[in-house]
Amino acid sequence: MNVLLLWPVMPNSFWSYQETLNLAGLRSTNPPLGLITVAAMLPEDWNLRFADRNVRPETEDDWAWCDLVMISAMVIQKADFQALIRKGVALGKKVAVGGPYPTSYPDVALEAGAHYLILDEGECTIPLFLEAIARHEPSGIFRSAEKPDVTQTPIPRFDLLDLEAYLAITVQFSRGCPFQCEFCDIINLYGRKPRTKTPEQMLAEFDRLYDLGWRRYVFVVDDNFIGNKRNAKVFLRALIPWMEAHQYPFILLTEASLNLAEDDELLELMVKAGFTIVFMGIETPDTESLVGINKLQNTRQSLIDACHKVTRAGLQIMAGFIIGFDGERPGAGRRVREFIQETGIPQAQFSILQALRNTALWNRLQQEGRLTDGLGTFHQGTIMNFVPTRPVEEIAREYIDAFWSIYDPMNFMKRTFRHFRMMNGWRAKSDRPFTRTEWRLFSALCWRQGVLRSTRFRFWWQLLAIALTKPRLLYDYLVALGTGEHFFQYRHVVKAQLEAQLAALAAVQTVQTVDERPVAKVIE
Repeated sequence: MNVLLLWPVMPNSFWSYQETLNLAGLRSTNPPLGLITVAAMLPEDWNLRFADRNVRPETEDDWAWCDLVMISAMVIQKADFQALIRKGVALGKKVAVGGPYPTSYPDVALEAGAHYLILDEGECTIPLFLEAIARHEPSGIFRSAEKPDVTQTPIPRFDLLDLEAYLAITVQFSRGCPFQCEFCDIINLYGRKPRTKTPEQMLAEFDRLYDLGWRRYVFVVDDNFIGNKRNAKVFLRALIPWMEAHQYPFILLTEASLNLAEDDELLELMVKAGFTIVFMGIETPDTESLVGINKLQNTRQSLIDACHKVTRAGLQIMAGFIIGFDGERPGAGRRVREFIQETGIPQAQFSILQALRNTALWNRLQQEGRLTDGLGTFHQGTIMNFVPTRPVEEIAREYIDAFWSIYDPMNFMKRTFRHFRMMNGWRAKSDRPFTRTEWRLFSALCWRQGVLRSTRFRFWWQLLAIALTKPRLLYDYLVALGTGEHFFQYRHVVKAQLEAQLAALAAVQTVQTVDERPVAKVIE
């Protein structure tokens, strides 16, 4: 069996870092971990070709060669996902799909013509698919309510990747999250009971990456790295001596809930293990909104104090924020902006709320008859796919103003400096080489932020201050400034997209008003 594995194009978004990647000479942020894990589950006698279309497109020879096309996708990739299915069908190829998008929206894959839907978690459904293939079944939908034991998950096929193309390589320690945030689909996809790999499994994956020559960021892409704190600590205690023995070859980042601030031991272990960045879903500084979306774990302590504690421990915070919750008071955009400035969080993923299918939010809005779009586009430049409790124009205007201000170059540079000055300056000594990628990015920063822009004076004195007072954080600081180059450009995209949607919405409302006027005159 000749199999072509495809990862669709990722459109420009908060997470694409497109401008930063261009400056560094890279092609993509992360590889598709799910797809290369599936590749490790396929029969050894199958011939595989892999194409991440964000790095290089597949060739017509690849299409002619294959018997089966396997495609994985997230919601944001829906346009290219559907196009690839249609192309495979038109060429007479069998098409199998899986991943978060078709699992939540199987009807989309079926309408596009996919033959096999391998849904839910692959450890359970790939064997069902392979059995169907062995029986020569022409199509099928493979689902499983069972949550697999991830201690049996094979090492992903990292060897299929063009490692030089990526900013970070992804690994996964756990699946699932113990919390029940109304808007989040993690518990629907992976459950509330976090399942973890063994330390031995994780170190074997790290060994594989090390042997392949990888020496940059490793993103531990858990839904919540500390969902099972006990197992996380066991893993970290095994990881620390491995990192020390290999002279800290990787820079680690992950996602964790804000209750990380409640556990001093866990914070210390993460820093000693080489974690430098943690993404946290803060969502909003408004307590009443947090209660409304059932994110009670963020109401147990001061959000500002929790963020400062994590930062002082030595972890750079990335955070998620959302506007548009039910019952939200006017001025939410301003309050989010002020919170970001006060905490100094450099990268704040600020979005307008979208309802994801099968979440508690989706189900409630559907019952209330408030959904306006069954899919949505799920990126920063789109209006919500439901009717909010305050005017959508008001929400969008607050969002545009806040996003524009948050990623103003001067504002970004000031708070990034404050954030790093607050951080514990400890970093383990590493033997990672300083590569051409870093030289390209840092040279571009010096030119753009230190010469071309009005930030030039601030750029140089802040750089000198970090170099003198926090020398081991200098690399992290420069990378953080480098991500700003993407956001400085992306804020223009977000503003243009949302203003176009607001204009279209206003035009529709005007037409509706005009259509109603003759009726009013007749009544008079």
